[in-house]
Amino acid sequence: MTPMVTTSTMRWWHSRICCYFLTFVVVAALGLMSVAIGTRTVPWGDIWAGLSGNLETIGQAAVAKRIPRTLLAAIAGAALGLSGAIMQGVTRNPLADPGILGVNMGAALAVVIGVAWFGMAGAQSYVWAAVVGAGATAIFVYAIGSLGRSGATPLKLALAGAATSVAFSSLILAIVLPRNDIAGGIRTWQIGGVGGATFESIQLVWPFLLIGFFISLLSARKLNALALGDELATGMGENVALARAMAALGAILLCGATTAVCGPIGFVGLVVPHVCRLLVGVDHRWLLPFSALTGAGLLLMADIVGRIIARPSELDVGIVTAFVGAPVFIWIVRRQRVREL
Repeated sequence: MTPMVTTSTMRWWHSRICCYFLTFVVVAALGLMSVAIGTRTVPWGDIWAGLSGNLETIGQAAVAKRIPRTLLAAIAGAALGLSGAIMQGVTRNPLADPGILGVNMGAALAVVIGVAWFGMAGAQSYVWAAVVGAGATAIFVYAIGSLGRSGATPLKLALAGAATSVAFSSLILAIVLPRNDIAGGIRTWQIGGVGGATFESIQLVWPFLLIGFFISLLSARKLNALALGDELATGMGENVALARAMAALGAILLCGATTAVCGPIGFVGLVVPHVCRLLVGVDHRWLLPFSALTGAGLLLMADIVGRIIARPSELDVGIVTAFVGAPVFIWIVRRQRVREL
């Protein structure tokens, strides 16, 4: 029996390592495509020269401008994919997602209030406002979804998040419409995109993202325990409330920082964890880093598609991910059978 177990274990490790390696290769290829594809077609010679820092030709200058955009798309996609996996693990809700639970819209509302009512202008202020807004919204949605005898069921959380997202979106419109001085910029930012990326904006959110990634990945074992149920997790020595709070904190930091620099981008955190579970299983020690890697690839691909289908203009990634995510959301609801949620 021992050789059979050993062989099975080796195959298990081999299949997951292959998934990681192949996904990494795909993400790297998408990164190169993101640098090469745009309004102007850039030859490979200019791409390598531009990556080296040369700015002698228009093509090399275009590459230099696309590098921060590519980097931001990869980082934002990784953050959203990882935060989605965390939220689904914390709530044990297959429909959990920063967009569906209203967390992204709460972060956006906090930024809009800061800009419109308090004259907030610095990008650093945007990040703090977005993180606070995301945290407050997460607490609010969980509190509303916990009302009633059955507690925070997946369906109640999804409904509470959807209602909160719609309400916050209406509030944003009510705040922005009378303010012609900020309306154009806010509406563009609210779609969700990476077109205006700069190294300076990435540096501002990098500390929040780094802390969020660190906390989230450290929560993997605790999320495995929570997946067994609160009673079993408590019997295993876990502090259930603390475990949920720490994992949620990591997801909130990731969502808030990403929303501050990119705007609210939906459905990445919903689609990515479900795909990743099919490939590497439900163990969060494998699932969380793989969700980050796959999320980076998805947002890079969405950004590339948005540039190709709308040439010489482009579609923001928030629009592209909505086209991809909405059918997946419907499929998940039908697969899970709403009455059982």
